[in-house]
Amino acid sequence: MKKTIYILAPYPRGEAPSQRFRFEQYLSELEKDYEILFHPFIDVKTWKTLYAEGNVFPKVMGMLRSFLRRWALLFKLRKADFIFIHREAAQLGPPIFEWIIAKILRKKYIYDFDDAIWLPNYSESNARFHRLKAYWKVRYCMKWAHQITAGNNYLKNFALQYNPNVKVVPTTIDTVNYHNITTDYSKKELIIGWTGTHTTMHYLNELVPVLKRLEEKNSFTFVVISNQSPDFELKSLRFVQWNKNTEIEDLARFSIGVMPLKPDIWSSGKCGFKGLQYMSLGIPTIMSPVGVNTEIVTHNENGFLASTEAEWEIILEKLLENPEYRKEIGQKGQKTIQQRYSVLSQMPVYKSLFNQ
Repeated sequence: MKKTIYILAPYPRGEAPSQRFRFEQYLSELEKDYEILFHPFIDVKTWKTLYAEGNVFPKVMGMLRSFLRRWALLFKLRKADFIFIHREAAQLGPPIFEWIIAKILRKKYIYDFDDAIWLPNYSESNARFHRLKAYWKVRYCMKWAHQITAGNNYLKNFALQYNPNVKVVPTTIDTVNYHNITTDYSKKELIIGWTGTHTTMHYLNELVPVLKRLEEKNSFTFVVISNQSPDFELKSLRFVQWNKNTEIEDLARFSIGVMPLKPDIWSSGKCGFKGLQYMSLGIPTIMSPVGVNTEIVTHNENGFLASTEAEWEIILEKLLENPEYRKEIGQKGQKTIQQRYSVLSQMPVYKSLFNQ
């Protein structure tokens, strides 16, 4: 009889990038040896209204249903061989479920996180609820955990303050089943691209002046793939609605991928996911030298690190004008992903979590 892994996650399976690229892409392999029981906090109906403006009553009712399901789940967890909690057992309120699991049920759990989630961070559509998030609870979730998996060394060092059993498991790319194509280096239309949600689109503000200057002397399209259209005043701008079914094909059209960030505490906790996506498709990538980005990219070898407007402009112009250089850097970046940030490279680490 297979051992059981109960997964407690914030969102429905297959919907949130944080989950899809942290642990969900390992589940098909784990299911060969374990029975996986996936329990999201919110259901699909609530997920569809969560980040929309208004809809206060449906959101409240959805959260109430979520808490009821979590309470009911507690009665089943005694049978679990392993419990894996991604970020938090409940999106709102204190860590009551983690406390019950660890202190009342006396069950060990693996705690996984991939951002500086102890810091306040919320969308404007849910600003009225953000005080209910209880960001302080992250420390207790870590303290009570049997083992912690963190997305990078910055997050690991924070977790080590509360628990000595911390392992870095980077956010990874499925280079076999998903990110399994390469950008076309010979195509004539040059595309500088960025992908992300509207909540991170503000990071592009520092690039707008650079792109305006480049528009005057270079021919390219600046493509933004997101859930909302940007309002940048750029002649080169083209918006592409994010679509899970066409995500990889849309990304693979990029000639150059950009990932600007601000050098702050929140950005230091990020796992470089945008850059990893670009690089996995052979797209030459430029990133801000913040947090794990400096571990992923060796400047001018497998990608680029840019801090100032002048640095961004010089690198972008060089890549726009030199197709062979784009190909050389892109291929080296792709190799980096395959060797260090792919599902295949990290599968043994994930399996080891459940061999204890």
